Amino acid sequence: MSYLTPPEFVNKMVDAGESKVFMSTRDTLIRAIMAGAILAVAVCFAVTAAVQTGMPIVGALIFPVGFSILNLMGFDLVTGVFALVPLALLDKRKGVTFGGMMRNWGLVFIGNFIGAFTVAVLIGITLTNSFTTEANAVGQAFAGAAEARSVGFSEHGAAGMLEVFVRGILCNWFVSLGVVGAMLSKSVSGKVIAMWMPIVIFFGLVFEHAVVNMYLFPLGMMMGGELTVMDWLIWNEIPVVLGNIVGGLLFTGMALYATHSRTAPPRKPVSMSPSESTKATPVTAG
Repeated sequence: MSYLTPPEFVNKMVDAGESKVFMSTRDTLIRAIMAGAILAVAVCFAVTAAVQTGMPIVGALIFPVGFSILNLMGFDLVTGVFALVPLALLDKRKGVTFGGMMRNWGLVFIGNFIGAFTVAVLIGITLTNSFTTEANAVGQAFAGAAEARSVGFSEHGAAGMLEVFVRGILCNWFVSLGVVGAMLSKSVSGKVIAMWMPIVIFFGLVFEHAVVNMYLFPLGMMMGGELTVMDWLIWNEIPVVLGNIVGGLLFTGMALYATHSRTAPPRKPVSMSPSESTKATPVTAG
């Protein structure tokens, strides 16, 4: 069968987390850079489709193509390692330490930013005739989104900060389910279908993804969005990263690990009294 049962793919999750801790710095960075770059192109693809059709749901339906490509290529998003790497620590895999986990998280974060920012510059060139003209409709959409998802939250103070944090939690709950989806099947088609479903939900509901925003905000500022780097970091990136950690680690990683790898003992059947046993026994006519 191409489908793996939950205990089987949860063991693969732990194995994957362990392997990422011990991956070389060079390979970790290359895989993270490429993941950030491919995801950024997918965001542009989705936003372009939404602008052309006037239907944001179209963008949500096609965005997972980028997520599927980067996962099939074995590249890493920081949102994915938030869910997987801690499992190797919880499972007490030999040599896996908290410091090793944080090293992996840091390298993947840096690599994702390099990839996403580089693509933001390249896409910015294509949307403005090499920055010699005003941004086109797609560029303006990025500028407006960057403003709304930073300055827009700041206008609500603490309530806005809580909202963006919760959007980060909800985002990586489903994004990390997409990462797990790649482990559910041994076939390419099965992997893609399992990844596609949760990613459509995340993008369609406009939850907040740390790596998507590494592309969205730099490009939005290049396209004329009225916000600062500090607006982006304080009112979006930092609370989103924290929310992504909570969503990926608790809602996906630990939930699956707890119930499919460290399964609690089954409940014992309730013993019945002799009279109850007699009542429960069906009588057949002889």
